[in-house]
Amino acid sequence: MSLVKTIKVNAIKNGTVIDHIAAGKVLKVIEILSLAGDNSVMIGMNLESNKLGRKDILKIENRELTKKEVNSIALIAPSATLIIINDFEVVNKSSLEIPEYIEEHIICPNPKCITNIEDIPSKYYIHKAGSVTARCVYCEKKYLVEDLKIKV
Repeated sequence: MSLVKTIKVNAIKNGTVIDHIAAGKVLKVIEILSLAGDNSVMIGMNLESNKLGRKDILKIENRELTKKEVNSIALIAPSATLIIINDFEVVNKSSLEIPEYIEEHIICPNPKCITNIEDIPSKYYIHKAGSVTARCVYCEKKYLVEDLKIKV
């Protein structure tokens, strides 16, 4: 006889769940969100998923994400699902979408770009045709999103 063991993770009363993060990307999401302080955080890594094969998951108690944070996460985890929990109930569940435009959260790989020389926030237009690319508003160079460094 085979015994099946399960690990129960407590539900959160209020907060945010980010599910269906591509395996191995949850630590980058944590970096982007600068998770510290009194919030309870649950991390699941390399879990089985029917949708992705393998996935990561992140539960953050007592915190809702800003639009800028969601846009940054969408760049590195476009298949993720954002779930908002209030009083133990799902009040909103949505798929992340790669934004058409993003500010501040990308470091331009071009060392001559003005954003790397002066204290100017980066700005990018995101193109989703074929491979997802980002074009810097200032130096106008285009980069694959997976090659960019997301700023925390």
